[in-house]
Amino acid sequence: MQWIIFMLLLFISSMEMLTQNRWKKQASAGLLENCTGCVLCSEDNGCITCHHRLFLLIWRDGIRQYGMCVHTCPPGYFGVRGLEVNRCTKCRSPSCESCFSRDFCMKCKDKFYLHKGQCFRQCPPSTAAQPGTRECQETCEPGPWSEWSACTHEGRTCGCKWGVETRVREVPAAAREEGAACPALLETRKCRMRKHCPGGER
Repeated sequence: MQWIIFMLLLFISSMEMLTQNRWKKQASAGLLENCTGCVLCSEDNGCITCHHRLFLLIWRDGIRQYGMCVHTCPPGYFGVRGLEVNRCTKCRSPSCESCFSRDFCMKCKDKFYLHKGQCFRQCPPSTAAQPGTRECQETCEPGPWSEWSACTHEGRTCGCKWGVETRVREVPAAAREEGAACPALLETRKCRMRKHCPGGER
């Protein structure tokens, strides 16, 4: 009788182990589909830790948080490498497509303009969109024109019928620093000179 009970318990134990192994194989097969590149993976939350060259991307689906290991971070995120884990961090601005850091955008989404790391619906005052890009650049507003210079020809102020006189205007320091494209800063025009130099000047 004891022999029969022993055999029965052995059979039940074997069936339980077989069932557990089959469940583990199915679970691991399901995880492998969603855990590519993972070092640690959760059935409910996906990747927890990635291989050292990959970035951990975490996003929310309702109240659920899910992780995934990626080679490059998707639009709207930037990669931050750390000692323990590399993470994809979301750009703060929802209108930013690519950012250098959380608050500094490098490329804006369509219908937005980039200026000094920020995205705008329209270029700010004193700026204009560059041709072919969606970037705003400082516009150049030079100061007033100077007085016309003396009328000269080859360095002389007399002895010739026609000469040239010039005038200039300054550019604000801010516009120079921004590399703004400025209008003409120097003008010249023909002028009539004194034909004869007083006292025999040459």
